[in-house]
Parts: sequence; structure tokens; C-alpha cells
Amino acid sequence: MHRRATAAIPQAALDGSLRDFRAPTGIDFIARTEPFFAWQDLRRTHGLWPYSRSTASAPGARCVAADDDGRSFSGVNFGSQDYLSLSSHPRIKAAAIAMTERYGVHSAGSAALIGNTAASVALESRLSDVLQGRHVVLYPTGWAAGYGAVQGLVRPDDHVVIDILAHSCLQSGTRAATQNIHPHAHLDLESIDRKLRQIRSTDARNGIMVVTESLFSMHSDRPDLPALRAMCDEYGASLLVDCAHDFGSMGEGGLGLVGDLGMLDGVDVLIGSFSKTFASNGGFVAVATRAAAEYLKFYSATQTFSNAMSPVQAAIVHQALDIATSAEGDLLRKDLATNVSLLRAQMKAAGFDVFGEASPIVPVGVGDEGLGRLVARAFGQQGGIANLVEYPAVPMGHSRFRFQVMAGHTGEDIEQVVAVLASAMAIGRKELSSERLAPPTGPSRLAGAA
Repeated sequence: MHRRATAAIPQAALDGSLRDFRAPTGIDFIARTEPFFAWQDLRRTHGLWPYSRSTASAPGARCVAADDDGRSFSGVNFGSQDYLSLSSHPRIKAAAIAMTERYGVHSAGSAALIGNTAASVALESRLSDVLQGRHVVLYPTGWAAGYGAVQGLVRPDDHVVIDILAHSCLQSGTRAATQNIHPHAHLDLESIDRKLRQIRSTDARNGIMVVTESLFSMHSDRPDLPALRAMCDEYGASLLVDCAHDFGSMGEGGLGLVGDLGMLDGVDVLIGSFSKTFASNGGFVAVATRAAAEYLKFYSATQTFSNAMSPVQAAIVHQALDIATSAEGDLLRKDLATNVSLLRAQMKAAGFDVFGEASPIVPVGVGDEGLGRLVARAFGQQGGIANLVEYPAVPMGHSRFRFQVMAGHTGEDIEQVVAVLASAMAIGRKELSSERLAPPTGPSRLAGAA
């Protein structure tokens, strides 16, 4: 049975964040999750929980979806990560079917213990060719690749200098590897230089890994990679770059921003994900030497102790890589870039704050968390599908939609999503200022949150 929101929205449903419940206390691990669920379910009841949704059709430019309480909705889709619109490409589907018939659907082992297949070995070789001879190690997910690259190479006495907005996989891998963690202000070269200088003033023996992304997914901005390379050379540090969101979808030949800068040889550890552009789960780490690749295969936990990519996934990525690096891929990237420019321009013309630089990610500011939740609810009701991002993934009071653009979007799709957001903003603002918000009654739903 689907629950319907009551007329009055409790203030507690508009307040609070996931961070409030990150560190619960008490001896009962199960019972101490209850305050979070009470807050989450309050939001869910009023249609203000925008996460854990599911698609009921292919994740194309338009699709059918449902929230995690079973309520169905449909509309123009800017929430899925399928930048070149390859997830339903005929050649991709044909490759998946053919590989299923030949190998079945499961790798049935870790890469260290006969989990590799002819398909994954061929993919490693093909990807190595695309990356100009770098040695490639495949991982079952992009998250596993990011985590495993740092955890596999960094040791307890080493240091990691990491952007404060680096992805969760990189942050988690860093915490697993060392306590010598030096976070720096986002894209702040002076802060990076200062931290590198301080480390080398007291430690000339151990490694330093500078960790960043070529395209940051919440802000659509990028670091000065040549400057970072120069700093690494000056202080004897290694440079790790995660190119999850731009490899395949941007740059000449699909080589991403690193390729456009001519820096494939200037990055010591390159990480990528297949889930944004290549129509499959999975990821990779590319390094300059076979020695480093072989080391990762046996000391990177998420590679050694996870089942390998399935043969179907490997075949899908291989086919997607062939498309992305072909003349067809060039046309798809051109369509994607056109759609990105059009969406950014129309959002700005409608008066919205659009962040960052042109990329498949178009972050559009909404405002404080309460307004964001009301707007997100109205957005879905008006026929839009996109992901609301709240604190702590973005700064407090700066919730935003992360519109993810596809090559397959049309001008009509873009016009519609801008109009839907404008309507949803008007509805959200009206609701926030109306008398429909219920006054607090009794203890806050946040009671018990740490």
C-alpha cells in the first residue's frame, strides 16, 4: 500500500541531514539505527525522500521510475549516468547477448583465482592500447578501483595530500592506508604546495600521493593538472587522478581532460569508471609499469578479494570502448556537448545558478535543504527526473540538482526540464512560505542523533 502525504508537512521533515545520524551511540547496533529511520520515513511519508528510486524502463532520455515507497512517476530523465546514450545501443545489447550465450553470466571467481575470462583479458589489452600503452588492472566497480588504487599502493608511513571534495572511494581508500592524511582546500594550489613543503621538511624518505579528480562531479570543475604535475616533481610526490566522469565522454578521441592536456604520461595512477559512459559496472586503474600493475593485483584488496567483472560486463565495456573511440563516438560527444551548452544556457536564462564548467554534469543551485526537498517533490510530480544533492555531499544551505546530460537528449527534452524546474521552484517556494508546515509538537525527530 502506498502512503500519501498529509496536508501539513512537519518541520522535522525539512530539517536535518544524513550527517546527523552518521555516528550513533549505544550498545545495540540495530536499535541505534531507529532515529535515522524515523527521520527518513517521515520524509518518505511526505514525498520528500528523493533517494533509492528505481527505473521501470531503460534509463533513456525519458523513462518510467518509482520512489522507494512504490509510487510510480515518469518524465524527462536527467538523473541517469549514460553520457553517450550507449546503455540501449543495438551493438551493446547484441554484445551482451552473444557473450551470455558463449560464457554465461558470471565470472565465478576473483581475478587472482581464475575469475578472469577471455573477455576481460581482451578488454585490458584494448584499454591499454587506448591509453597509449599503460598497464591496466580491471575492478568490479569504479568505487573499488578508486579505493583499491590508494589502499593498494600507499603504506602506513606514506602521506596522502587529497582534495577535500575527492570522491568517497578515494577518501575511504586513504583512511584505510595511512593516518598521514593532508586534506587541502578544493582546487587550492597554494594549499597543496604548502602541505607538500611541510611534509618534505620533516620526511624525505616516504612516499606522497597527491589525489585529485579530472572532473569533480558535484561542482563540474577541474584542477590545474600541469601545475600539480610540476609540484609533484618538485617534492618527489606521485599524482593520482580519477577520470570517472570525463573519460570517454569528453576530449579528443574520448581520452578525457587528461588526454586533452597531453598528460597521459604525466599521471602516475589513472583511475576510471565504466558506469558513466561505457554502459556497465566496473572500473580500472592504469599505471606506467607492469610491476605496479602486478602489485595492485595482489595487494589491492578490492581487486584481490572481489569477484572479477563478469564476461558480459567486459564484453559490454569493450564494445562501448570501440564505439567511444570511433567516428560514431566523435558524433555522440558532439551531440553531448551541444546538449550541455543548451541546458546550461537555458538554465541561466531562466534565472538559475549554474555551477562549474561545461561537462556532462550540470549542477543547478536550489537553496537550503528544506526548499530543495519541496522542489524535488514538485519536480517529480511535474514530469522531471533528476537527483537532488544535499549536505553533506554539498555545503550546508546549498542543495542542488545534478543534471546529467546524455547525447540522446533532444532540444525538446532540455526545454521541458527547464520549464519543469521553474514550475517546481515556484511550487516549492510557495509551500515553504505557506501555512501548510505543521508546527513542532513534542520532541524533535532528530532526538538521539549524534
